[in-house]
Amino acid sequence: MERRISEPGFWDDLENSTQTMKLLKGLQESVKQIETLYTDYEDIGLLIEMSEEDSDGETVKGIEEELDRFGEEFEELRIQTLLTGEYDSSNAIVTLHAGAGGTESCDWASMLYRMYTRWAEKKGFSLEVLDYLDGDVAGIKGVTFEVIGQNAYGYLRSEKGVHRLVRISPFNAAGKRQTSFASCDVIPDIEDDVDIEINEEELRIDTYRSGGAGGQHVNKTSSAVRITHLPTGIVVQCQNERSQHTNKEKAMQMLKAKLYLLKQQEQAEKVSDIRGEMKDIGFGNQIRSYVMQPYTLVKDHRTNMETSNVNAVMDGSIDLFINAYLNADS
Repeated sequence: MERRISEPGFWDDLENSTQTMKLLKGLQESVKQIETLYTDYEDIGLLIEMSEEDSDGETVKGIEEELDRFGEEFEELRIQTLLTGEYDSSNAIVTLHAGAGGTESCDWASMLYRMYTRWAEKKGFSLEVLDYLDGDVAGIKGVTFEVIGQNAYGYLRSEKGVHRLVRISPFNAAGKRQTSFASCDVIPDIEDDVDIEINEEELRIDTYRSGGAGGQHVNKTSSAVRITHLPTGIVVQCQNERSQHTNKEKAMQMLKAKLYLLKQQEQAEKVSDIRGEMKDIGFGNQIRSYVMQPYTLVKDHRTNMETSNVNAVMDGSIDLFINAYLNADS
């Protein structure tokens, strides 16, 4: 691929050359990880040999620390080998909606948004807000954002579903425990033209003024776009760009991706692995519970993976749940 890039005329076909560069970057990163692991493996071997002559045990302590780090990096690379789905290497478009619970659920949706933002930062991914709607009192009613990075969708497809929070509500003067829900929908950012025909007569296109964290020029022009696909009821919206035309293009791209996944579901006569099942945002449908009182526990109900370190999870440490899901799904 590197030889192909240096050939004359490579950049004549911009679309194909861009895809080639994206694929090459991912391969180079994988090769670099493997080479680094191999070097670390050899270094640990040398440390083990040295430890035979160490009388105070300091070298053994260093070996244990190196082995722990090596194990974590090796597991991360192994998990990447499970990301072989058609769109696993794509960017991910994530939508969070507050569910049952009013203001408390809006606050919960904003906490989840922060969690995924922190996770993306730790992965070295970038994040772009496409649509944002503030809650009436606090938090957010809904937010759509794109996570940009190699295998972003492959990782985040495990987060599709309803997330449940149990805590003492800061909005309840009586200090009672409250249960709140928020939904997470994840689709791949399918950059290629998918084989989906959309009848313009089946669309309702609304424009409105940008606002909230996603608005670049709040209350100046009606550049934000909301598209409703009438036959399916699918709604997509985008407000992050100044241009109404650009926002409409992004919204249509999202709509095509959702319709394409829906078509795959119908062909398979079951819920597609790509998109998962969208459930009601309420009791009994959660994929994961986050309990903050009277004890601390985060538990994934699909894999039974759990941890008591709620603070770390809310700060973006969700790889243990993602990895458990990918292992079970492989």
